[in-house]
Amino acid sequence: MNSTASDTTGIAPEIQKLAPVILAEIQTAKSILLHCHPSPDPDSVGSALAMKFALEGMGKKATVIRGDSPIPEAFMHFPGATTISMKGFAEINHADFDLFISLDCSSPDRISAEYASFAQNLPFKVINIDHHASNVNFGSINLVERTLPATAQILYELFTVWNVTFTREISGNLFIGMYTDTGGFRHTGTTVSTFMAASRLAAVATDFPDLISRMYNSNTPATLAFQGAALSNIETFLDGRLALSSVSHAVLKQKNITPADMGGVQISTILRSVKGWNIDVEMVELAPGLIKMSLRSQDEKQFDVSQLALAFGGGGHKVASGATIKGLSLDEAKKQVVAKAKELYTL
Repeated sequence: MNSTASDTTGIAPEIQKLAPVILAEIQTAKSILLHCHPSPDPDSVGSALAMKFALEGMGKKATVIRGDSPIPEAFMHFPGATTISMKGFAEINHADFDLFISLDCSSPDRISAEYASFAQNLPFKVINIDHHASNVNFGSINLVERTLPATAQILYELFTVWNVTFTREISGNLFIGMYTDTGGFRHTGTTVSTFMAASRLAAVATDFPDLISRMYNSNTPATLAFQGAALSNIETFLDGRLALSSVSHAVLKQKNITPADMGGVQISTILRSVKGWNIDVEMVELAPGLIKMSLRSQDEKQFDVSQLALAFGGGGHKVASGATIKGLSLDEAKKQVVAKAKELYTL
């Protein structure tokens, strides 16, 4: 950590309040577990890696596991990404750790489908750091700052309070997390403080254009096959206000598309770009009875998609949310989502 005091002007009050509490837990721990959430996005991967570097700077052993999903190839150039342990929660042992820091997850099921069994009788505390409005405060300590647009920005402010040295590795990971979770600084929730943080991080991680470029230029042929399949199967409902793209498990198998090929631009984000499509839904049947759903909206006041995600056990932001639907066929899931949207929103 830096030897000089940091300027904490403008830091969210809840972060200032809990920063010393979290730091005290870290200081007593020896081996700390970090993770990426299922179908990880850059905020998940970047935040986990930034925290890992910060903890190692404090002399702590920190391990990032991939969790449920492969890390997309498009993220493997993030600083430190090759150090991620390609293990799930079922493959690790309680005894190897004495603290777990969950990042960018609103609930235990967003940590991992395997987490519930891992978490039974945990012999150590869980620190929950997140920015999603739907967070259920599942940790022993809960730093949930809903006013900030990315977990990476929470960590930027937390590290500032802790007086962490912003190395190129920490700065690059936090910048890419903030950049992507704000939609390139376009989403609601992006503020002057976001730009100030990004500017300070970019001044250290001067290769930030390369980080962004390589992320968006790492597609595989199977990625384009996935995007083509998703964009060729769009249906509209509710008088054209809801657009839904779906890809079946059979199509994934036919085209040899793996979860790692589905990174990059979310199909639901592409749908949101269409004027008049107010509720945008992407469904991917990863396996029979297992559907990944991504939701987007242009209008958070009238069409808060976090409520639709919550109805199916998920959560997220008002304009960008997600859920995993289990036990339904793709057709049945589509029917239920459309019916719930009709119930939730005034059209």
